[in-house]
Parts: sequence; C-alpha cells; structure tokens
Amino acid sequence: MPKKYTYTTQAELRKAFRQENPDLDFGKIKNYRGDGLMHKTDTRVAFANWIDYLQRDGQISEALAQRVTL
Repeated sequence: MPKKYTYTTQAELRKAFRQENPDLDFGKIKNYRGDGLMHKTDTRVAFANWIDYLQRDGQISEALAQRVTL
C-alpha cells in the first residue's frame, strides 16, 4: 500500500504555508540582478525550514520537497 502524504502538490504546500504563517511578510523585493522579484530572506528561510520539517516528518515525499518553490 502506497504511503499517504498530508500534502501532494506544490500549490497545497504554498497555501498551507501562508495559512500557518500569517505574520510573515510575503512582500517581494528586487532580486540580486535587479531585473525581477523574489521573496524576502526571512520568508524564504522559513519556507525551506518548514519544507524540511514536513519531509523529515513524513508529511510530504522527498521528491516534492526537492521541487517545491515558494
């Protein structure tokens, strides 16, 4: 029987992260080259840590953890 994960899509993860972290600043800043936008460092680090936790806890697959982006 295949393992049942809490989250199976990137969209589900992004939505859950925003719901679980309403106090984070999801505004964007210019990227390092100045030609695009990216999330602020605190937000990116919090997302990476959260994804790592979910994968280690068995709530998401390793493959999903490797490909998900904020």
